[in-house]
Amino acid sequence: MTGLAATRAGLMVLLMGMACTSGAMAQSAIGDDPICTDRPTKANNACSVPKGMVQIEAEAINWSRLNAGGARSDVFAYASPTIKLGVSDSSDVQLTLTPLVEVRNRFAGRTASQTGFGDIFLRYKQRITPKDARFELALIPYVKAPTAKTGIGNGEWEAGVSVPIQYALSDRWSLTVNPQLSLLAGAADPDERHLELQTVLNLGYQLSERTSVAAEVWTSQNWDPSGTVRQYSADLAIAHLLGDNLQLDGGVNFGLNQATPDVQVYAGVSARF
Repeated sequence: MTGLAATRAGLMVLLMGMACTSGAMAQSAIGDDPICTDRPTKANNACSVPKGMVQIEAEAINWSRLNAGGARSDVFAYASPTIKLGVSDSSDVQLTLTPLVEVRNRFAGRTASQTGFGDIFLRYKQRITPKDARFELALIPYVKAPTAKTGIGNGEWEAGVSVPIQYALSDRWSLTVNPQLSLLAGAADPDERHLELQTVLNLGYQLSERTSVAAEVWTSQNWDPSGTVRQYSADLAIAHLLGDNLQLDGGVNFGLNQATPDVQVYAGVSARF
């Protein structure tokens, strides 16, 4: 794999990073405190997992494709869970694993593939505002452990903080703004640490008691010393509650410039215990 292809693949995996099947079952009534997840959109929610409860938000499949400079890169991530534990009435800890990542790079009629374990992300969410307030705010610091091999990850420790800010426009409409500031390793020289700012603007709509949809625009401004990388996407997602503690979801993201994957498609399931 060329250095450029490895950089593209690493960016795609990081996007998915940062982002299971369920059989048919009878639907139960939705109560006053249904499961609240950070899936399926790129924007996080300000809600936290109730104290003492475990929540698993699993991505069954995530596929993205990037075409640039005559090369095509496909990245697949399979059965990637985020495991959360409520540690207080307003906070939880989160561990994200990606057991299997496959990267396929095609250039000049030749294809090179790599498979392996992805990076691990550890996050802590602290909700600042009261639960179910009209205005909600949370802080989510995170650290990335470099458990992926070269070509899938960059082999460097990285960290940052995400700040989901939500406002209930009405009983059905909600607006979320979610900036995230990260300290990353340089693509050419890992010792050249630099900042990246991601920003998401998300508009959500409650179709029914069980089903919600969201549209968002996302950008990443990565001020790498070897050259600033700017990415933009327009995203659509849907989530459906099968009960108080079970959610199915999926979505599609469309890249708006050459540095962003052309398309990213994903589906997942979340359960609370």
